[in-house]
Amino acid sequence: MLYFSRWKTTLIWLAVLAGVVFAFPNLLSQDQVGKLPEFLPSKKMTLGLDLQGGSHILLQIDREDIIKDRLASTSDEVRGILRDAGIGYTGLSGSGQAVQVRIRDTAKIEEAKTLLNVLTQPVNAGLFGGGNLTEATLEETQPGVLRVLLSDDGIDYRVSSAVAQSIEVVRRRVDELGTTEPSIQRQGTDRILVQVPGLGDPQRLKDLLNQTAKLTFRMVDTDMPVQEAMNGRPPAGSEVLYSKDDPPVPYLVKRQVEVSGENLVDAQAGFDQRNNEPIVSFKFDTKGGQRFGQITQQNVNRPFAIVLDNQVLSAPVIREPILGGSGQISGSFSVEGANDLAILLRAGALPATLTVIEERTVGPGLGADSIAAGEIAGIIGALLVVGFMFVAYGLLGFIANLALVANVTMIIAVLTILGATLTLPGIAGIVLTVGMAVDSNVLIYERIREEYRNGRSLIQAIDAGFSRAFATILDANVTTLIAAVILFYLGTGPVRGFAITLAIGIVTTVFTAFTFTRWMVAEWVRRRRPKKLPGGLLDSLVRDFGIRFMGLRRFTFMFSAVTSIAAMVLFATLNMNYGIDFKGGSMIELKAKDGAADISDIRARLSELNLGEVQVQEFGSPSEVLVRIQAQGGGENAEQTVITNIRGELEDTYEFRRVEVVGPTVSGELAKAGTLAVIAALMAILVYIWFRFEWQFALGAIIATVHDVVLTIGVFVISGFEFNLTSIAAVLTIVGYSLNDTVVVYDRVRENLRRYKKMPLPKLLDLSINQTLSRTILTSFTTVLALLALFIFGGEVIRSFTFAMIFGVLVGTYSSIFIAAPVLILFKLRSDSFRKDPGVAEETDGTQVVETGVAGKSVV
Repeated sequence: MLYFSRWKTTLIWLAVLAGVVFAFPNLLSQDQVGKLPEFLPSKKMTLGLDLQGGSHILLQIDREDIIKDRLASTSDEVRGILRDAGIGYTGLSGSGQAVQVRIRDTAKIEEAKTLLNVLTQPVNAGLFGGGNLTEATLEETQPGVLRVLLSDDGIDYRVSSAVAQSIEVVRRRVDELGTTEPSIQRQGTDRILVQVPGLGDPQRLKDLLNQTAKLTFRMVDTDMPVQEAMNGRPPAGSEVLYSKDDPPVPYLVKRQVEVSGENLVDAQAGFDQRNNEPIVSFKFDTKGGQRFGQITQQNVNRPFAIVLDNQVLSAPVIREPILGGSGQISGSFSVEGANDLAILLRAGALPATLTVIEERTVGPGLGADSIAAGEIAGIIGALLVVGFMFVAYGLLGFIANLALVANVTMIIAVLTILGATLTLPGIAGIVLTVGMAVDSNVLIYERIREEYRNGRSLIQAIDAGFSRAFATILDANVTTLIAAVILFYLGTGPVRGFAITLAIGIVTTVFTAFTFTRWMVAEWVRRRRPKKLPGGLLDSLVRDFGIRFMGLRRFTFMFSAVTSIAAMVLFATLNMNYGIDFKGGSMIELKAKDGAADISDIRARLSELNLGEVQVQEFGSPSEVLVRIQAQGGGENAEQTVITNIRGELEDTYEFRRVEVVGPTVSGELAKAGTLAVIAALMAILVYIWFRFEWQFALGAIIATVHDVVLTIGVFVISGFEFNLTSIAAVLTIVGYSLNDTVVVYDRVRENLRRYKKMPLPKLLDLSINQTLSRTILTSFTTVLALLALFIFGGEVIRSFTFAMIFGVLVGTYSSIFIAAPVLILFKLRSDSFRKDPGVAEETDGTQVVETGVAGKSVV
């Protein structure tokens, strides 16, 4: 096993070298990367919005808007069909998902039904519906009363089509802002996710995306004074619309659209040469230009209205015919307002209203601080772990550290190659990997030392150490990988970034432990031909533990039961500090532009806005403040109104470093997804352990893991730390880590059950735990070292995450010893269900007999 052929050695070093080459550009600036030779990789990792600043906005198509448009268009079609056929009708109206009409002449009913059947013909849904579908059905609800009912499938098709069309419109609008590498993608059936890195003005982006931008040119109705129409009833075919002025000016505008924005081919912001005011010049296509010229020719000296989303932009009087197919829109525009209107008109109108249901915005200043905090935490955590490993194991620790460096380099390389986005939780995943990657080397080294103490030669001990540790490491890492995969599929945003990093870290850890580390150890043995293991600090510590853990099981069971019940009671009676991810609302991180933040002044100014419950607290330094606003209860748009009002109140004196808004729809979905993620992870791991071990082991592992999750939730309740999406990630990682610990113990129990057929189970469990105790202590210690660095230096944003992880590591270590192992006694685990280990003779009198592999010889 310690022999490596030349081609294996070459492949190992090629993999490590590839990692170095692909990770290297991340150490360079963009200018330095541009100077690299063309044959070298130049791709850098994509930084998440929380590291470089920018906006994450989740938009939802208004389904009711689609239904309203479909009712209007269906009503128009019914009206046109019946009029063209000369069939008299009355009571044409639309409500719900149906259009109803009464046919006056009973002799014409059948003819009307035949003509209206054209509305029920199947349509080709193409890519959106996957075939033909019927958008409407026709029925006669009463004699002479016909109803066209819009089908749910037809509405779904229209929504899907609207999403596809909206994505293109949104992309054109965002591209016009001049941002770099925006991400615009469909999410679900009716949502669009927009991520724009490096955006300095998120409010401008939301303003652009919130507007439908349906531009119409209509005539102003001069037959009735507008005030009379407002006091009474507007004439049929006309409506009162208001301008965007302050205060708004009312206009009586005809409903008939003379020319629509669909005929525009260009729109540009400029300045009026007469008064130097900002204007927007527009140009129609041939059809639109002809129609516009015809309308202006017929209505000289009459006003016409330019209407955008049912607001009058301007209502000039036509002084002369406009025959060139172009014109200009003037009004009370700012330069930026004129630019934004030109962008909207060039990009085209949205088919339906888009509502912002989730917003997460990070300022560039906070992003830079997050990168600095992540780097400091990562460096300190790595130095602590590397230093500890070298002191603990000497030369073997040095080899483990080289493997650790290769491990982190390969993680960065894989993230770069995949184009994955590195987020702040992703940095936490790398730091956590640094702590957990040590576990594989500790398992191997401790197994080598154990085999060496049991009488094997150094080479045999090293060979057996790697061989026997493989199954344990594989089982332990697969359980964590299951949690990471489920976290990726059920998580969103930064949580998925953490899951990707953790999953890649698990794979690279297994690779480096069983190829790179083993190659370096084998090369050391081949070149130095050592006679004994290299020393370290651990050599002076007690190795042969003899603690009777099972004798304490009644007390630990009682303690765990009491604390678990107390945690559940606290959870049921006290309010956990849920973040906005789960209860909706808004969260804003502010930084005073000058001096310290005045919390009482902020609280007083926001209380005047009637926002409900507002929490203002110091966040990090005295100049930084975190503001939480309760969910408004007025729908998705109410949350956006809150942010707009707060910006108007505070942006003169405070920098908006981070804004998170979660509407009621998304918060309910996130709570459900988080709960499902934990349950799904537990079930998947239960199946895996059941498959790999016995049912007693699976149930024991789940009981221990549920115990850890319950206590972690209890600590959140007591501590008051915010429970948010990253906390769910922490809980799932705790599930993986706790099972990692438990599987290591269980693997040794299974091995000893094959070896000691007649040993009482409590004694066998004590033996197994004591044999793995040094590994358990070392791994927990190194992981806590890495997490402490993250907790102290990683910044406030992920403090609750790392706090949960630190507690989870400690309680996971406890439960693997005092819960998972004693449960096997409760379930009456029997040794006769395990095959005998072929490499070890059965113990008969308490003395272990180990086969050495040399013919005819054994060592006692």
